[in-house]
Amino acid sequence: MKILNVNATLDSIGGGGTAERTFQMSRFLVRNGIECTVLSTDLGWTEARANCFTGVAVIALPCLWKRFYVPMIWFRSIRGAVARVDVIHLMGHWTLINACAYLFARYFQKPYVVCPAGALLIYGRSKLLKRLYNFVIGKRIIRDASGHIAISTNEITHFESYGIAPERITVIPNGIDEDGFAVTDDQVFRSKYGLNESPFILFVGRLNTIKGPDLLLEAFSRLSEEFSNYHLVFAGPDEGMLHDLRLMAARFSIQDRVHFVGYLGGDDKARAYRAAELVVVPSRQEAMSIVILEAAITARPVLATDKCGLEEIETIGGGRAVPATVEGLKGGLAAMLKDPERLNVMGRNLQNFARDRFAWDSIVSEYLALYAKILSGSKQGIA
Repeated sequence: MKILNVNATLDSIGGGGTAERTFQMSRFLVRNGIECTVLSTDLGWTEARANCFTGVAVIALPCLWKRFYVPMIWFRSIRGAVARVDVIHLMGHWTLINACAYLFARYFQKPYVVCPAGALLIYGRSKLLKRLYNFVIGKRIIRDASGHIAISTNEITHFESYGIAPERITVIPNGIDEDGFAVTDDQVFRSKYGLNESPFILFVGRLNTIKGPDLLLEAFSRLSEEFSNYHLVFAGPDEGMLHDLRLMAARFSIQDRVHFVGYLGGDDKARAYRAAELVVVPSRQEAMSIVILEAAITARPVLATDKCGLEEIETIGGGRAVPATVEGLKGGLAAMLKDPERLNVMGRNLQNFARDRFAWDSIVSEYLALYAKILSGSKQGIA
């Protein structure tokens, strides 16, 4: 079986969850003996990043416009990539590279699946352009697909808004690779960022409105006297909010306890998780947070909003799910920090949950079962 994964960027810093998902999925497909090619842009494509894709063929088209991931359209490369494979897997939604791959998939009558990973909603900036994209081609891409993958059950309604019946949707969640978080020395992280022995709350993600760092910062400020020994660490690249967040921290007079450490990857990220008392995911909208899985595999408890796609963390005793508001986060923080001994128990519960449900070896087997079903149906249709 030959698979083509299509995603607008493989950038480990600014690419977000879909870049990480594409990276991990491609690696584990190859580990399972599948020939895998990735079609993307060269945004964030460095020699170091390329070395991570051992065994995966990558076609990185020059990116002409970073803001909208506009690639240089090399029709021969895209056409050849699509023609050589059995199934095409489109990640995300609002991209020209997906549109090009879709058109060639239709031309060659190749089956393809779509995995928007929360991108179907018209949310945030560029709403007019997104409506235009859907009018011209976006809705067709979704409706013509042979398979529709939701990464959590709350994404099913997103597909329904495009006219896709629930029975046509397969839920395959994000996965986690425990080997990538094996580092255990959290003192290195504390020393590097001047945290000493102070307990801290960790945010991991882009400093972008949709991720809700402002909600967390304000909620933290309202508890600053009650939990005066706690610090707050923001780990992630700036997407336009850093300046305002610094001003907010100064306005709340907590700037000495709020740390902006920028993007963390590899062992640095693993150390940050293991050093934290609690991980908070304050997203305003997200299909399924990879940060929750990363925290889980390092045995850190999680406070998340009910917009993150993993409300089960509360059911299994691994954390709390609260409304995506300042008050919701404040209440969740207060409840969890008042019982610090319970935090370790919650972290272990969440770790067991992640190991049982979200190991990439198991997740990839679900993809392969779906691909086999699609290819079997295609052959029967031809016959």
